[in-house]
Amino acid sequence: MTHDDILYGKLKLWQPDEGPRVNMDTVLLAAYVRLKPRRESSFIELGAATGAVSLMLALRFPKNFRVLGLEIQPELEELAQRNRAESGLGERVSFRRMDFREYRSLPAGAFDGVVVNPPYEEEGRGRKSPSEAVSIARQSACCTLRDVVEAASWLLKNRGKFFTVCRADRMAEFLALSVDKKLEPKRLRPVYPKTGGKASLFLAEALKGGGVGLTVEPPLFVHGVTGGYTPELLQAYELEGLRFGI
Repeated sequence: MTHDDILYGKLKLWQPDEGPRVNMDTVLLAAYVRLKPRRESSFIELGAATGAVSLMLALRFPKNFRVLGLEIQPELEELAQRNRAESGLGERVSFRRMDFREYRSLPAGAFDGVVVNPPYEEEGRGRKSPSEAVSIARQSACCTLRDVVEAASWLLKNRGKFFTVCRADRMAEFLALSVDKKLEPKRLRPVYPKTGGKASLFLAEALKGGGVGLTVEPPLFVHGVTGGYTPELLQAYELEGLRFGI
């Protein structure tokens, strides 16, 4: 287990040596969330792992924001509870050990926002990880992308927002599933490792009950021409999060 600085030391997290750990995708997802100012918001995170996204959001939005993180793996949920207690954000963040495929046990339309970093691989595709924790987090051992979208649709209020980060080659699947479940994609930002290559990820925001109209935002490049991180990527590690068009 390690105790790591996140967001340039603004947050410290206990994380397992093996299993899901904070990475660039985690930070980008938390940085992509937008909220209307001066409005109370209640969020839920599906598959919270050690609580990183939920805690980063609580840091980013210090007023009128509450978030509940659901995590199926006992050892990760215990770390999330420890991180919550040590972060000083416990009044606005909570975690629950729960399989979010049982979303119907929660009230329908109870949340203003859903945030999730879903498994990237469907089970049976790619090489199976020897780590059960990684397999659950990354290879759909406990849920599919369809499960994620269906849960989000059930949990969101009308006009509630769904935020996610997905692998680029699953974009068509994500868009089709979201529209089918009345989650209209509104913003999409492709993420490229470097200029001249293929997109590796995309960030997305969908609106429950929203009208048709998708804004494809400027690409976010991780590395610039000199090989260093771009200002766009580094902006994600600040509390302000990502801004449109930079």
